[in-house]
Amino acid sequence: MTMAASMTIQPGRPLKGTISVPGDKSVTHRAIILTALAEGVSTVSSYCRGEDCLNTMRAFQALGVRIEESPDVLQVYGKGMWGLTEPTAPIDCGNSGTGIRLITGVLAGQDFFSVLTGDDSIRRRPMGRVVKPLRTMGATIAGRKGGELAPLAITGTRLKGIAYQSPVSSAQVKSSLLLAGLFSDGLTTITEPRLSRDHTERMFSYFGIPFRREGCSVSIEGRPAVRWAGKPVLVPGDLSAAAFFIVGAAIVPGSDVTVRTVGMNPTRTGILDVLRSMGAHIEVLNPREEAGEPVADLRVRSTPLHGVAIGPELIPQTIDEFPILCVAAAVAEGTTTITGAEELRVKESDRIATMAAELRAMGARIEERPDGMVIHGLGQAGRNGRLTGTTSSSHGDHRVAMSVAIGGLTAATSTVIQDTACIDTSFPRFEAKLLELLTESGKSL
Repeated sequence: MTMAASMTIQPGRPLKGTISVPGDKSVTHRAIILTALAEGVSTVSSYCRGEDCLNTMRAFQALGVRIEESPDVLQVYGKGMWGLTEPTAPIDCGNSGTGIRLITGVLAGQDFFSVLTGDDSIRRRPMGRVVKPLRTMGATIAGRKGGELAPLAITGTRLKGIAYQSPVSSAQVKSSLLLAGLFSDGLTTITEPRLSRDHTERMFSYFGIPFRREGCSVSIEGRPAVRWAGKPVLVPGDLSAAAFFIVGAAIVPGSDVTVRTVGMNPTRTGILDVLRSMGAHIEVLNPREEAGEPVADLRVRSTPLHGVAIGPELIPQTIDEFPILCVAAAVAEGTTTITGAEELRVKESDRIATMAAELRAMGARIEERPDGMVIHGLGQAGRNGRLTGTTSSSHGDHRVAMSVAIGGLTAATSTVIQDTACIDTSFPRFEAKLLELLTESGKSL
């Protein structure tokens, strides 16, 4: 395998061994934000070193927070809720939708001016979903297309709490408004159609920031009397990153992989529920809790999979794992139908279109739908199907690139994936970890 702007996958060996994966991206973003707003020093260990999270770290450095960076630990010298200072230049959030949307919530309630921007992909992604409700709270935010697109210019102002009925179940929207709610006068309540990921609420609890949850509503009283102290945060391994090896171990015959200290937040484990319903053999070992988040070790062994229906109720818990689930479905027996996933069209790429195109090029049978797809699996009774090696494109989307790489392990010939530098946004050592598991299997043959 070579890692420059492309990756070559040589199939033919099972995945074997024990690995860890990068710290959870979602938890890392929130850990950096809340330790920066804490009073005093915090450590954030096993954090995600993907570019997305490093850009959030750099954003708070630009806002006057001292953060010392080493490969395993961030030392954050928190300045308290009102300690941020006006940045001297626009802040670049890179490829991170989470970063730009959450930081917009924090900056809307400050007493200074700031500009947030990102890469080409971020400047195409919808920002109105946080800008509109923030404006209802009194925020002054300008942007392209009336605030629908970044760059966003934020003139910080005194905000007031609102009751907001969100049209989408989005942890980014909810978290942006909860963070803005911290700096607002009065009560802020966000109600979602379905409960989205609750990493922000769990970290609020860990730091002792008071909030209330009732059903699909979360409320926070602004300008809380409580000032939270810095404390150590151990970031769990990212289940979205582990998902590539979990699916790889499930679909490549003879595989047996254990992934250590994986986040098991129930708003994120939809991937495990879906894979188990497809027949995957997944053991949960040594369950425990870290920084308010449940974690465990996961052991996966290969077994033939079968198609399932994935409906709208599962999409919020599997939104990031959709590309790798498509790979599992493509090699399973029978048909998998995915509905209610139109949100995937506004991710780093249009993931419905890109996964359909790349898997079709590898011999999969897929019908694209506006809100999902129908995948006719290549599996035959008693064994997994095989995709066909080909030359693929990542479409600049890290999850598409890694999913195609795992799909390539089932092929008879090699697969080349172009434009794989994007993998660094979430999983900088993905190829090395994959090689580690393939090398272990070579040792045991």
